Amino acid sequence: MSLPPVAPEVTAAAVESLTSRLLKKLDAAVAQYGAAETVADAGVVRVHCGEDAVVTLAPDASGVVASDEQATCTCLLAPKCLHRAAVLTACPVADVQAGVSQGAADLSTEAEGGTGVETVTEAGTGVGTASVDSANPAESAQVTEVAVPTSPAGPTEAQVAAAAALWSAAASILAAGIPAAGAVPQSELLRAAHTARLAGLHRPEAAALRVVRGLRAARERSNAHRLGDLITDLSELLLTAQLVAAADPDPGLVGTARRAYEPGGSLRVHGVCREPVLSATGYGGVVTYVLGEDGHWFTVSDVKPGGAARARGAATAPVAIGASTLDHAQLSRGGLLIAGATVSADGRLGAGKGVRATPLTGQGWSGGPLSALFAKPLGASVRAQLTGVLATGGDGEQQSPDLIGCDVVVLGASGDSLLVRALTEREDGVPGPLIRLVAAHGHPDFAHIENLRKLAAQPGLRIRVVGRLDPDRPATMRPLAVGPVPDTEATLRLPETWQGHADLGYDRLQSVHFPRSGPAPQEPVSEPADLIAGSPLWRLRHVVELAVAGGRRTVAEFARTSAPHFAHLRQSGMHAAADRAAALAAEAGRRSRDVFGRLSDPDPDRYAQAWLAAGLHLAATERALVRTSWEETG
Repeated sequence: MSLPPVAPEVTAAAVESLTSRLLKKLDAAVAQYGAAETVADAGVVRVHCGEDAVVTLAPDASGVVASDEQATCTCLLAPKCLHRAAVLTACPVADVQAGVSQGAADLSTEAEGGTGVETVTEAGTGVGTASVDSANPAESAQVTEVAVPTSPAGPTEAQVAAAAALWSAAASILAAGIPAAGAVPQSELLRAAHTARLAGLHRPEAAALRVVRGLRAARERSNAHRLGDLITDLSELLLTAQLVAAADPDPGLVGTARRAYEPGGSLRVHGVCREPVLSATGYGGVVTYVLGEDGHWFTVSDVKPGGAARARGAATAPVAIGASTLDHAQLSRGGLLIAGATVSADGRLGAGKGVRATPLTGQGWSGGPLSALFAKPLGASVRAQLTGVLATGGDGEQQSPDLIGCDVVVLGASGDSLLVRALTEREDGVPGPLIRLVAAHGHPDFAHIENLRKLAAQPGLRIRVVGRLDPDRPATMRPLAVGPVPDTEATLRLPETWQGHADLGYDRLQSVHFPRSGPAPQEPVSEPADLIAGSPLWRLRHVVELAVAGGRRTVAEFARTSAPHFAHLRQSGMHAAADRAAALAAEAGRRSRDVFGRLSDPDPDRYAQAWLAAGLHLAATERALVRTSWEETG
């Protein structure tokens, strides 16, 4: 029996109630009681922590332990006992109950009609960014459309103070590093996140909760842990907290608890593909991508609490827009004529009472408005998505919802990915770039990996691909669907009921779907040059990662013995990167003395600023290299 999620403030209060003697024992107790025997009865979970200690968790109707009274212990020290605090710390961090989402959210709805906003629940990438990695579309709860409140011109005094508290807690965790960022530092960050929620700092709060989840996954050596994701989340937390604490008026730094919907008038949209959604915080479902006749992307989602089974079942769930009789499978191969549409800023279609929808017959990818998706030059599409503000983990409103479409020829397998070459030539006759296709989801209940393996066994096969760019890897796409290339024999043979494309997460390619004679091989499979891995930037990346993985003292020790490490950056012409690395190393080794002349750990603020500057420079430079990789021919 898994433990129920717990609201951040409940965990923080339990840890804060412990004496200093018990705090020293907390991390060991979390490991012990987190793996203890649990018994579930009528929704109540009991954890046996010894002969005379049983912790009882009684979640509310939403499945969350949201108040102190819902967590009790039978020992004499309760509620200020080690058992209760350790069990609560071992529980997952609950999604933001105030309805905050910095990832994408679903459109399951209690429609109120008209222009308004959608209440959503943060469920992390991951992906994501959606996530789901930080690039994935994503995860949510319910929709309520109400009047849109007027935003203030800048952060309030309470928000500035809350942001400063978030910065302080995050800087302390950075200085400690993963090994020392145990239950006590985590609870301090959870308390700061709760204060940020009360102050209305939705985006920084969501980033703080992702950092806590990432720390726990790292300390537990979970397969879900990705150091790069934790670095991204910690960077966003520090950056947004610092800017809000400095009274930056940008409303995007504060984020929103509700997604605003504006009137969209009449829309004619055509289904492109479906994608399964599975979050690390217990949400599952489907998102269907549709394209308007003017080239704008929209999404229709059905994501609710549940796991992989929920994501599989949602693939054929009814579409909750108007009185439409389509399910998601039919919408992905058909379309809708929508009257009175409501649309959010990130392209989500609302489902208010005033929305009316009429099904349209699907035209496939080869005809009608969807054919323009593959006629657009690949380079222009890539530049449009990789230019501008860097997407940050979980902030779905900064991430482009657009997908990329292109025609490619299969070259073969490369590890767990598929190498293809774009079927586009420049004016000088140079062939299109080599592209690496990586599974959008690795869960075995979905068909992404199996389908890519079958495609890799068909060198020379020509296919159409729709997917999203991976902004962190050179010339890499995460394909969501494939279809046949018109006017060629060496392509897919899909059933008529599939309307010209296969959703890689749900549809399973079979031998009958490939040419009987087999396509003729095109060119030998050769690994494309990795501009990031081959760049001296790895030296800066190593220091940035080491700071999070080991903490401040680890960076200081590394710097004392690795002077050539930084010199090589400067010799390679990367002077700015060398300056950032040197500044971080110098700050890591700086020590101060107290009034008695004794060495003491310095304030972590300057160290956090140096780390953030290095991380932002690294991310921006790597993004530039990714853009360049799409122009290389391989």
